[in-house]
Amino acid sequence: MQKNPKNEANKITKVLRTAGFDQFPIKVREVALEYSKAVCPEAPISAIKPVPIPSFEGMLKKNPKGDKWIIGVNEDVASSGRINFTIAHEFAHYILHRDLQQDFQCAPKDMHTWDALGKKIEAEADVFASYLLMPADDFRSQVSGQELSIDLLRHCADRYDVSLTAAALKWREIAPGRVVVLAAKDGFLDWSSSNDRAFKSGAYLATSKHLIEVPATSVLARSIRSASGDKARIDARAWFPKEPEGLEIIEHAFVVEGDGYNYALGILTLPGRDREADDEEDLLVPLTGEPTFR
Repeated sequence: MQKNPKNEANKITKVLRTAGFDQFPIKVREVALEYSKAVCPEAPISAIKPVPIPSFEGMLKKNPKGDKWIIGVNEDVASSGRINFTIAHEFAHYILHRDLQQDFQCAPKDMHTWDALGKKIEAEADVFASYLLMPADDFRSQVSGQELSIDLLRHCADRYDVSLTAAALKWREIAPGRVVVLAAKDGFLDWSSSNDRAFKSGAYLATSKHLIEVPATSVLARSIRSASGDKARIDARAWFPKEPEGLEIIEHAFVVEGDGYNYALGILTLPGRDREADDEEDLLVPLTGEPTFR
């Protein structure tokens, strides 16, 4: 039977809370090692090892004897948030997909070579990792009643020890209405991810199919390094030509800097439509561009 990534992550959260281990950030290394022994004692995860290979994120591999699995993670040129998410992502492959194959190697550059099944299992692993590290009920309690800001996202990123981008993508799921999160470099989009309500309304940007330039009127076109980020109202049709004339969207832009990567993170919030999609069961929305949670 196919496993649901959200349900499986929530199941682990319930186990942790019942055992009294409900503090954040989740100790994902310990969870992966101990939980795998409980669910599959004949072939658990035996170790999580550093694998310093350039352009490599993580891997899950079964040993030749078939009685152990090993997670490998590139800890070079990466923040603790990216490392945590990578470990959770590989743990997801173990929980969800270990019956499908015996070797998972995950790197952003590989995305464009994945077949339909490959893209599906990578998306499922990201969803599992997101719900394991940032349980929806706790995340809602952190952001409820608060206006989106860089401080709010940083608070969430620090609480769960994830990247700012992972926190922004989680906020995209929790926030009411239509939300699109994207990243830009050198005037063009790297990737874009719409929540279910935005995607079903046609508010998405197909960066995997087209080279998309940042609109001249966008905040991202002039984003600067600022402790508070930037925010403005702009014409919705600058990004989404099919939106009604005169409709405005709120655009946030934050400059994200790290060791070996820099980009502008954008969050677009669009007014709701008369008929909103059900957001509780369809959170696994197609992602365009490179994997983004890290």
